[in-house]
Amino acid sequence: MDKVKVGILGATGMVGQQLVRLLERHPWFEIAALAASDRSVGQVYGEVCSWRVSADMPAAAREMRVRPCEPQALSDCELIFSALPGDVAGSIEEAFAAADYVVSSNASSHRMSPDVPLLVPEVNPDHLALIDVQRRRRGWRGFIVTNPNCTVNALGLVLKPLHDRFGLRTVMVTTMQALSGAGYPGVPSLDSLDNVIPYIAGEEPKVEREPLKLLGRLEGDEVREATFAISAQCHRVATRDGHLESVAMAFEQPATVEEVKDALREFRGLPQELGLPSAPQPPLVVREEPERPQPRLDREAGGGMAVVVGRVRPCPVLHVKLTLLGHNTVRGAAGAAILNAELQAAQGYLRGRTL
Repeated sequence: MDKVKVGILGATGMVGQQLVRLLERHPWFEIAALAASDRSVGQVYGEVCSWRVSADMPAAAREMRVRPCEPQALSDCELIFSALPGDVAGSIEEAFAAADYVVSSNASSHRMSPDVPLLVPEVNPDHLALIDVQRRRRGWRGFIVTNPNCTVNALGLVLKPLHDRFGLRTVMVTTMQALSGAGYPGVPSLDSLDNVIPYIAGEEPKVEREPLKLLGRLEGDEVREATFAISAQCHRVATRDGHLESVAMAFEQPATVEEVKDALREFRGLPQELGLPSAPQPPLVVREEPERPQPRLDREAGGGMAVVVGRVRPCPVLHVKLTLLGHNTVRGAAGAAILNAELQAAQGYLRGRTL
């Protein structure tokens, strides 16, 4: 089978670079175009991109010339990965979808749009049915699918099996988020060193709202959001990669610590059943050591696509509390967008684009 030709919008940024790295030897997708802002257009990617991810820049990408973020400039592509900043992504992604492209977006612009799937493939694969609603309402031949905020991606994976089995009533989450989540150059060194910053602009509303759509039920042409309450406090800490989250939960049904661990360990989703290339086996790793998970030790679990859970214990205020860790630029961003696209491909959504 011929590989699907893909383009990357925002290819010079942190998430764009992770997309380039993760797609280098992808069995289904092949990078045909790299696009970025006007100041980079026409230049060789290897010269204009300040490469910041750990692996070497792929040789094929190094020699590509950067194209503008315009549909006509990426006409040799079917699938578009968007790593654009949220404040500019909205209209650009819409232009690509209207021009018959499939857009797998990491940006925040369309996450809460009623007809756009907010997707974690293990959590809510049935929400892809919104694609037909989106096309019908907007008159598009293409479509947009988004992944959640990087913190929510990991949190949603953990909440899913617990909500299904016990019913969530209340969730309290305190995050310790890595510097890479702010992009490059991100937080100034004199602000981050010897410090914790107890505020990330716009983050707490996303963490409190997006899981409700993610874990909501698809009813007809809309998602009926989940009704449990979430309270979030988000902090920036001086780690490079890996968002650590302390979570306390109250359930509708009684649940022991061991029952919670069993639900997490046993959880598998459609990506695991289908054997999608980027799907981690298992998606959730439960550790028993009292000092785990830790970003430096655990962020690469499952190639950065697994979420690691530890310190599952009783909560004297709610019912159970735990600590989870997700790689924010892999599972929370680039890898999430790729896994979303793999599910779309497996379910036939990438066929038939008219070039």
